[in-house]
Amino acid sequence: MEEKIYTSKKNGMLVLLLELVIYALAIVGIVFSAITYDNNKETVYIVLLVILIVVASVGWIPLCGLRVLKPQEALVLTLFGKYVGTIREAGFYFVNPFCTAINPAAATKLAQSGDIQTAKNSVSISTEGASVSVDSVGKKISLKAMTLNNGRQKINDCLGNPVEIGIAVIWKVTDTAKAVFNVDNYKEYLSLQCDSALRNIVRIYPYDVAPNVDTTGDGMADEGSLRGSAEIVAGRIRDEIQSKVNEAGLEIIEARITYLAYAPEIASVMLQRQQASAIIDARKMIVDGAVGMVEMALEQLSEKQVVELDEERKAAMVSNLLVVLCGNHDAQPIVNSGSLY
Repeated sequence: MEEKIYTSKKNGMLVLLLELVIYALAIVGIVFSAITYDNNKETVYIVLLVILIVVASVGWIPLCGLRVLKPQEALVLTLFGKYVGTIREAGFYFVNPFCTAINPAAATKLAQSGDIQTAKNSVSISTEGASVSVDSVGKKISLKAMTLNNGRQKINDCLGNPVEIGIAVIWKVTDTAKAVFNVDNYKEYLSLQCDSALRNIVRIYPYDVAPNVDTTGDGMADEGSLRGSAEIVAGRIRDEIQSKVNEAGLEIIEARITYLAYAPEIASVMLQRQQASAIIDARKMIVDGAVGMVEMALEQLSEKQVVELDEERKAAMVSNLLVVLCGNHDAQPIVNSGSLY
């Protein structure tokens, strides 16, 4: 289904004024005919009175063809089940009064901008990621960029660790005909495709950098991760969603990760693992630095001939320096006035 732009001119104000004039003349004519008939009792005034009453009774029908559109709004029109076109330009229009505006997603409320329910007493049916309201709403389709916050999901990463992740998707309608006729409800369709795409991409990556994991599909291990490659992951999620919603006439402008954490049942264990890894890395750095300092101290003592040290004295000095440099507490100096032997 391809979108067709409705070619109607903006005659809304002209038709509205014409209708007001016709109704005013009809009312004046009815009053005049009734008074004249009472005075003359002529049949012609009866016929004129009937005609004017019929005009006043059916004169409201053209008013059903008046349509007002704001900027960044569209109206999909059908005539007896046939798609006749889409109005996309803002203005006051007069269209065929028997044309019907259609928008199957008009009553669907998602957790996104532009879908705030204003009716206080409306009844709604809540589902995961969407709420369908049964109150009457307009049939206009918004062409603005909207932000869909699809909520947090629990998904296993490529190592089988459950993580909670949430995304925000910025999207808009580009083809109103595809959005209305190719899918049953384009808002619910988008929400479901976001869930599916998010699961497909998250299962490729580990939460943190892990060895022997290929996230790019080239057969080589890399350092991709959900935490460290957020921009790349978000880009792949966007492309995945876009490939699924092309048929619905939607454009995915951007996708961003809004929340990322281990699932509560393993969060404490993973925190301990991260802390242990951090401690090991810190200790390794301290030892590397201490060995370098000891080596530098021995080299300078030897070059400047401050003191002659045999192998046993060097070993004792290395031991003492390493204890001082690698210890968690301040060293307590001990003055040795005697000999090592």
